[in-house]
Amino acid sequence: MHRSDFLKILIAFALLLAMSPAAKAQFKSEAFSNGFGGQSTASPSDSVETLFSLKEYFAGLSHKQDLKLGTLAGGSAVFIGGNQIYNKQYWKLPIVYTSIGAGLGGGFYFRNQYNKSQKTDAHAKKLSTICFAGSALAYWGTMMDGVINFKTDNPHHAGKATLYSILVPGLGQVYNGEYWKVPIYWGAISTSYAFYVKNKVSYERFRNIYNEATNPEGNYEGSIPAQTALYYRNIFRRYRDYSVLAIAASYLLQVIDANVFSYMQDFEVNDDITMNVKPAILTPDTQFAFSGNSALGVSIGLKF
Repeated sequence: MHRSDFLKILIAFALLLAMSPAAKAQFKSEAFSNGFGGQSTASPSDSVETLFSLKEYFAGLSHKQDLKLGTLAGGSAVFIGGNQIYNKQYWKLPIVYTSIGAGLGGGFYFRNQYNKSQKTDAHAKKLSTICFAGSALAYWGTMMDGVINFKTDNPHHAGKATLYSILVPGLGQVYNGEYWKVPIYWGAISTSYAFYVKNKVSYERFRNIYNEATNPEGNYEGSIPAQTALYYRNIFRRYRDYSVLAIAASYLLQVIDANVFSYMQDFEVNDDITMNVKPAILTPDTQFAFSGNSALGVSIGLKF
């Protein structure tokens, strides 16, 4: 490790020790157990191996057992209408299937008309896009409806906060009551998108110039040489890709934020955080005793 890096780490650790008596937060010890209230709620169905089970999903749809929101949403993303069946809102199913089916049918019909016109019928293309967008909006609506109507006694349900953020960026923060975060995430996403559009336009401009300049059958008379156009084409293509990554990172971060802070809503906070450091004798029954013998050491006690 470089000497300057070691000094930075040492200074940061010293500052951490200096600020510990003045820090202002405490969490209940129960918050770090598997469940809330100090009781473990872990079950085999919560393990990674059983994140989703078709048997469990369809048993829930038949109302033989309760479903976790994640299982319901994951199954209903494929088996459309599952949310409404589980919530016993059967009257919504005709609306769901009609709106999605009509949108897809109209989209494929007008797309076929557009193709038959040798891709010259702009009106058919526009109608096709509108129909497909309407179908996608109806599908999104079924998922949002399922999350909204999912019954839970927990006013800060982590699954709801997460799915809200997935469906509408920032909505999970609104659900958690952290409204001040919404402009931050929307600002990050919209700024990243603005840079994406700007870099995409510049990339396409220099790509077209380069293609014209290197076309042996063309008669390029522009003022930008081919090598210069190639250089800027590659630069703006890279910036465009970085902008896409920034959009994805901002979106993912607000989803994680909504999930994490929904759990922290039940944490008890007060002004007591302390750290006590004192000499101690490590006996054979302590974790860090050596070879079964007592040893002189340091005891560090943290209170959150």
